[in-house]
Amino acid sequence: MVKKLDGDIRLAMLGMVDGNGHPYSWSAIFNGYDPDEMSRCPYPGIPAYLGKEPKESLRIPGARVTHVWTDDPADSPRVARASLIPHVVRRPEEVIGEVDAVIVGTDKGGEHVARCRPFVEAGLPVFVDKPLVDNEEDLKTFTGWINGGAAILSSSAMRYAKEFLPWRLSTHELGAVRFACATTSKSWERYGIHALEGVYPILGTGFLSARNAGTVERAVVHCRHRAGADVVIAASADMLGGFGALQLCGTAGHAEAFFSDTFFAFKAQLAAFIGFLRTGELPFPFSETQELMKVIIAGIRSREEGHREVLLDEIACERADGRQS
Repeated sequence: MVKKLDGDIRLAMLGMVDGNGHPYSWSAIFNGYDPDEMSRCPYPGIPAYLGKEPKESLRIPGARVTHVWTDDPADSPRVARASLIPHVVRRPEEVIGEVDAVIVGTDKGGEHVARCRPFVEAGLPVFVDKPLVDNEEDLKTFTGWINGGAAILSSSAMRYAKEFLPWRLSTHELGAVRFACATTSKSWERYGIHALEGVYPILGTGFLSARNAGTVERAVVHCRHRAGADVVIAASADMLGGFGALQLCGTAGHAEAFFSDTFFAFKAQLAAFIGFLRTGELPFPFSETQELMKVIIAGIRSREEGHREVLLDEIACERADGRQS
């Protein structure tokens, strides 16, 4: 059981990498924002979707981003002004003792162990942007931390996409799902998890293998699922028009859904983290994150090893000697 937090929760927003504006948008969902400063955000989609939301329902109550650090020091004051963050720090570790939890808002899985380690070791709860990891050794490290009692949550916002909700609740009218396809832009390493985690709550646990027939720029990953479904995830660098497209085909029917409400998904994702902090209960088992990361790792390994089918059972979550990190 993770320690429950009461009262107003102080958060640190840590890290910002190329192509990812979460410190702007996620902080605004907690703090509100300055429209003039937010209009200067280098990601124009962020002020566009924030501007559609009524100010009275924008924020998640009871939590506030009080500190920010970005990889490029020049970005921190811009984010702070736009998203009303009172404190800018020169080093991420400076937030230890000043906040109740941290958000690592970067989407390069291979960096997350190093980014999270100081806060895990300090006993702070951590939310980590997707994907948690992109390699087996780092998955073992996070698993060791979890087994040791660390409070860590990671997810894609696509898990909470309202457009996919009917099929998360029931696929009864489709019969037995035999095929699912989900598409995304950018790379398998950074964005494949979006498409994969959109499908995952619909089919549930039971992914068996992954075969990547594509390249770094154009991944096409075929996954087998224990329920008898084939799942194809396509991630293409410039396929912006394909982000968040989902198709389901079953023995009795078929369905299509298209993700569009970014704000809703982000707010639901972040609210789940706050719920975790308040209740001490994960919104979904860490075993699901382990399985999803195994699929991501298997897709990379398949591409690098002649496009072979990689079984998830080949990928270990825990170290043989039982070490936590």
